[in-house]
Amino acid sequence: TAFSGSHRYVLDYLSEEVLTRQPAAVQQFLLHTCILERLSGPLCDMVMGQEGSQAMLEALDRTNLFVVALDDERGWYRYHHLFAEMLRRHLQQAEPTLGPVLHRRASAWYEQHDLPIEAVQHALAIPDVELAARLIEPIALPVAFQGQLSTVLG
Repeated sequence: TAFSGSHRYVLDYLSEEVLTRQPAAVQQFLLHTCILERLSGPLCDMVMGQEGSQAMLEALDRTNLFVVALDDERGWYRYHHLFAEMLRRHLQQAEPTLGPVLHRRASAWYEQHDLPIEAVQHALAIPDVELAARLIEPIALPVAFQGQLSTVLG
């Protein structure tokens, strides 16, 4: 349980031996998308504010850069949890004001794609309570009636 991305040796290895050895464009992609639990090309395009994310995800997958495909079509990916944790810490240290901007973009993408729970999670991560309330209001009762009261309460 004590072994996490904050563990000094893991953090040092992932930061110094993996992240810093990547080209600047790859480093930027990794840092800007680390706020996401799941990654897809279109979602990452929105968060990054540029196109080409699907090709980047496929390249990261091919090079085994701590990216795991979540489906056979390779449409959805995730970062290894320790790698993601290290990236989030690095993002917070390197660009502390960027996290809310990235979360706002992710929330907007999820809202546009009718994924309100994920949209709310990113709104709360900003934290933008007004946005979260606006997103929660129309879905709270239907989600609760579907037996997901703990999701609504969360």
